[in-house]
Amino acid sequence: MCNFNKQNEDTKAFIHLFMSKASQSIGGTNFLLALIEAIRAYKPHPLTHNSSQIASNNSIIKWNKVVFKDKVDLIHSILDVHRSSENPDFNILSETNNKKKKNIVNMIRALTPIEFVVTPQNHHDGGGFSFKVFDRVEEDFVSFNPVFVAMFFCSTEFTKKALKYTP
Repeated sequence: MCNFNKQNEDTKAFIHLFMSKASQSIGGTNFLLALIEAIRAYKPHPLTHNSSQIASNNSIIKWNKVVFKDKVDLIHSILDVHRSSENPDFNILSETNNKKKKNIVNMIRALTPIEFVVTPQNHHDGGGFSFKVFDRVEEDFVSFNPVFVAMFFCSTEFTKKALKYTP
């Protein structure tokens, strides 16, 4: 999922449009890339950060709930399976192991209400933007929001390619 070239054209266009508008809403491309670098700086993983916020020099990302390590590990394992399958339309509920599928359903319930809000530190730079963890949540199909994956799990090179993409 973190290989921009292997995304389908609709996903590429969506990520490009969203990241372009997002960067404009917080002051520019460099501010967005600086925020992603600030997110990468937190160890072991930024989603487990106690204050549920991360700040760069120019912008802040906040979310309404701490994500526990077991959920982050589960996301990593799902993304690893996704990387090996190279399927751009990946249903995370397609797991055949019942125990793992139950853990995935519990993760979906826990993470669905989380909303990430990005705001510039200077209100003159823009109004900011927000996004959720999942793109689609239906009874038998759930997919990660590519923006969530790009912000928290992909490299800054992924975002740079998304911003340079021409549909």
